[in-house]
Amino acid sequence: MNAQWSPRLAAAFERLPEYLAWHVLLSASALALGVAISLPLAVAAARSARLRWPLMALASLIQTIPSLALLALFYPLLLALSALSRAIFGGGFSALGFLPSLLALTLYSMLPILRNTVAGLGGIDPAVREAADALGLDARQRLFQVELPLAAPVIMAGVRTAAVWTIGAATLSTPVGQTSLGNYIFAGLQTENWVFVLFGCAASALLALVADQLLGLAEAGVRRRRRGLALGAAAALFAGVALAVLPLASFGRPAAYVVGAKNFSEQYILAELIAGRLERGGARVSRKEDLGSAVAYRALAAGEVDVYVDYSGTLWTNVLGRTDNPGRQAVLDQLTAELARRDGVQVLGSLGFENAYAFVMRPDRARELGVASLDDLARRAPGLALGSDLEFLSRPEWKAVEAAYGLNFRSARSYQPTFMYRALAGGEADVISAFSSDGRIAADRLVVLTDPKGAIPPYDAVVLVSPKRAGDRRLLGVLQPLIGKVPVEAMRAANYSVDREAGKATPAQAARQLENDLGL
Repeated sequence: MNAQWSPRLAAAFERLPEYLAWHVLLSASALALGVAISLPLAVAAARSARLRWPLMALASLIQTIPSLALLALFYPLLLALSALSRAIFGGGFSALGFLPSLLALTLYSMLPILRNTVAGLGGIDPAVREAADALGLDARQRLFQVELPLAAPVIMAGVRTAAVWTIGAATLSTPVGQTSLGNYIFAGLQTENWVFVLFGCAASALLALVADQLLGLAEAGVRRRRRGLALGAAAALFAGVALAVLPLASFGRPAAYVVGAKNFSEQYILAELIAGRLERGGARVSRKEDLGSAVAYRALAAGEVDVYVDYSGTLWTNVLGRTDNPGRQAVLDQLTAELARRDGVQVLGSLGFENAYAFVMRPDRARELGVASLDDLARRAPGLALGSDLEFLSRPEWKAVEAAYGLNFRSARSYQPTFMYRALAGGEADVISAFSSDGRIAADRLVVLTDPKGAIPPYDAVVLVSPKRAGDRRLLGVLQPLIGKVPVEAMRAANYSVDREAGKATPAQAARQLENDLGL
């Protein structure tokens, strides 16, 4: 066990400076912005009952939105605003990564600050205000010299709560392209790298604990009227933030190339394959991983990601909105023409393998039920449980298969891909929507159900290049040797080395081995 954990722990520590720096910068910025917005609003709400209810109701409503959804919602909004800005002023801004995360986390931090400030100001004895008026203080002087100092301990308690919430929620910024401690967790869950998962959770919890304790010291200093303690805690907090974000300065200029990836092992491996080839050629590269399908394509079309690998069936159904299946080559040809015409996206070509959705079952269960095709499955479906990845049940492909075969399962549940296979092995799911290039299908001898009606479109792995990089000779020179050179057997072996083998490889190691195996 130690032999397996030590390299992974070393890899976790190696990435810590960058992940922690971005996490601290994002959390601190969101909290500071939340305080700056919430305090004036809370003061106004404390003085006006008419304003208080709608303001608190709105803040409470925002809090009911899952933080991951809130983060994701800001991306398309900012993307549209960036396009509008580019059309009007000739320049846009990045809608991926830091900005949507900052805005979402700022909103998420506001409720406890608002609530505690209103409660702190509302709890001041009226006699104190009367005494301040008797001394001739105007409203502004009374607020800053009497009311806010008295309410400060309660306000600080709200800031402490907001800090802990913000630091925890910042781990969910990874799917919108923002580097954070969440990178450990998302990547670790997919590749079953529990060292990464535990490391990310522990680092986030420790960061929240340290921030809470320092803010607690500041709160105690304010409550006890010990200015030195309050100022010392504040100075320690600022120094800690500065030291944590200091590594960002060492990254220097922004990376020349941004390589994107979705949230499963094959995508990590292919991203590392492309990034590694660029880096060995002397290019500076950053990786944007764990992106959703829609986010990845939009980011590429907007020029925020330079290159990533997608699948023809995904682009056919999700991007073009097509439900027909004219055949593999026709799909690829039409995709190439249409994406270039519509978005300026270049489909460089297929890597040489297909990663299609495939309904699979355990061999014993398939034999027991006499299921070999989706037609057979349809007859048995009312008594069976379906397991899928997180996207499949909301995708057009599922609607097409469901309609073509009249599938009506007893239950259908979505899983993170690693746990989807676990559910099949443990009997929680009778059939799952697997991926045809996944090495676990062959390793576990799973039965792939045939699709006699051709409802599932082809899913050739294709390299996409952003409009701004369509003529980049350096990038195209790195990518062209990969086109048509990756057989499905080699990809399955690379995937399996990350997903299941003892002493599992990292995606970067699997990418290097794949490159060697292919003679590249």
